[in-house]
Amino acid sequence: MKILVASRIDPGAEARLRASHDVRCAYGAAEAELCRAIADRDVLVFRSGVKITATVLEAAPQLRLIVRGGSGLDNIDLPTVERRGIRFERIPGPGAQAVAEMAFALMLALARNLLRADRLMRQGRFAKSEMTGYLLHGKTLGVVGAGNIGSKVGQMGAAWGMRVLGCTANGGEKEVRRLAELGVRRTTLDEVLRCSDFVSVHVPLQDSTRYLIGEDAIARMKRGATLVNLARGGVVDEGALQRALANGHLSGAGLDVHEREGDGLVSPFAGFDNVVLTPHIGASTHDSQREIGDVIVRSIESFEGGSDEVGEGLPGPDAPLRQCGTV
Repeated sequence: MKILVASRIDPGAEARLRASHDVRCAYGAAEAELCRAIADRDVLVFRSGVKITATVLEAAPQLRLIVRGGSGLDNIDLPTVERRGIRFERIPGPGAQAVAEMAFALMLALARNLLRADRLMRQGRFAKSEMTGYLLHGKTLGVVGAGNIGSKVGQMGAAWGMRVLGCTANGGEKEVRRLAELGVRRTTLDEVLRCSDFVSVHVPLQDSTRYLIGEDAIARMKRGATLVNLARGGVVDEGALQRALANGHLSGAGLDVHEREGDGLVSPFAGFDNVVLTPHIGASTHDSQREIGDVIVRSIESFEGGSDEVGEGLPGPDAPLRQCGTV
């Protein structure tokens, strides 16, 4: 099969694909380059950091399978995928654990002043008396979007001895029970914001969630609370967050995702000592990327063999969207 790999994947997985298929790579390419690269391809593999527009998809008349190494759907034109009837598989499971662990890395870095402590040590200052931090144990953790990733964050929080609140778009007793089994009490977004010492955001970026954590939502958060965003830039209103940090309403923030991402862009939070900034690396562990790579290879081999064994169809009787891997 003719495959276009539009984002970097595990090198071992790429080598396995090259051994059996015609593989072309165009990592993070712009639209015009992607249109040229995808023109004769049967399969597209991509992650975040690249935009798969309707123009790109229409430039690929032979495209039959798209594999998304991860869970986000904000960087592909899904209406075109669905109209064309292209099989779409995503692999949300392996990266979920990595993102959940990253949430705790950010919370711990903020609670224990790790970045400032490290910087001062490198300057020769043994500032022990200035480094008194806070425990996570006994605090309230609020999870905005307690789905595949967020529920793992909640489960880990409960294991740390935190009181965990979570909100989800899905309702009903089944959802309440699912979260309760993980140590998460399902409640409203308002209660999550009002009662949490740490708020961790894990919702997809779509029209209904753009600036979900905006001026009003931040104002409802506890004074001195900490905000962590590993969802998508655009879910949090960065201007409102800057103001809340500057006036002391929030004590800190950990941001792995940003409204503007890419080399050469300086974050508007660069001057804030109480903000930890990372370059969208939540799922970037060797372990998770190897697992994602394995599922990518199995998905393509399964599709080539006419099998449906790798994925499980998403809701909708005729939907071409599928979800693979450990959920």
